[in-house]
Formats: sequence, C-alpha cells, structure tokens
Amino acid sequence: MFFIFGLRTKVTQSGVVQQVCRNCGNHAAQVITRRATKFSLFFIPLIPIRTRYMQQCTFCGAQYDVSKSDAQRLPVG
Repeated sequence: MFFIFGLRTKVTQSGVVQQVCRNCGNHAAQVITRRATKFSLFFIPLIPIRTRYMQQCTFCGAQYDVSKSDAQRLPVG
C-alpha cells in the first residue's frame, strides 16, 4: 500500500490598489494576491498549512508580504 501526498499552493488575486511603491517610489498599481498552501492526499487538498498575502508593484515587480488585516483593509478598486 502506498500513499500519494504533497503540498499544493493556490494563488488568487484579491484586487488592485493604487499606491506608492516602497521599492521604486513610483505611484503605480499594486496587485494584492493570496497564496494558500495545503497538504494534499491523493490529489485532494485537506489541511491548510500556510496562507500568505502579497503585494506586487506593477512598475518594478517588487513583492512584499502584507498582513491579513492590511490586505483586507486596503481599498480595492
């Protein structure tokens, strides 16, 4: 008997906000994404392992971790 297990990460876009980038200093669109990593057994995602929120500048491409409360508080438009 053998088991097929692993980790799967799903990336979903939460929205886009207009802000000044911390890296390049330009006022550009910042894409907010949610990355959820789950343990899967036989290709079925079962247990959430980690959830991260990221902010990426569309001008320079720099990515930053954002807390869950900050990601939900940002005015998405």
